[in-house]
Amino acid sequence: MEISGKIIMVLPERGGVSQRSGSEWKVASYVLETMEQYPRKCCFEVFGTDRIAQFNIQVGQMLTVSLDIDAREYNGRWYNQIRAWKVVPYDPNAVAAPADPNAGFGAAPQAAPFPAAASAAPAPAAAPAPEAQAFSGESNDDLPF
Repeated sequence: MEISGKIIMVLPERGGVSQRSGSEWKVASYVLETMEQYPRKCCFEVFGTDRIAQFNIQVGQMLTVSLDIDAREYNGRWYNQIRAWKVVPYDPNAVAAPADPNAGFGAAPQAAPFPAAASAAPAPAAAPAPEAQAFSGESNDDLPF
């Protein structure tokens, strides 16, 4: 899954030593906000010191992030895990329609992740239909009010 937006928060890195292998591990978490009409936030993780350094994510960057989503159960509770495997700078010209229109956060397909600049000239108003002009004083709708 891919999501584009602006990094609004970089959370503190977490780390430790693996009980199985004895090697050190490190995870960094980031919050990305989409730039849609109704912005959504997504907290994702980058696992591994090498990837954290490679991606070098900073607050305010506009990025497109490829994510893996997984869930696991622990003591009868379920936990989601969202990990980034690819991070690239956002390119507004590379917006393509998804293969599955229901993919992403919402059920309705989005035209583009970022709104385009409004045009300078408004669209011309449509002329009333000839039938509506013939009844001069009466409404064409069937609403009771």
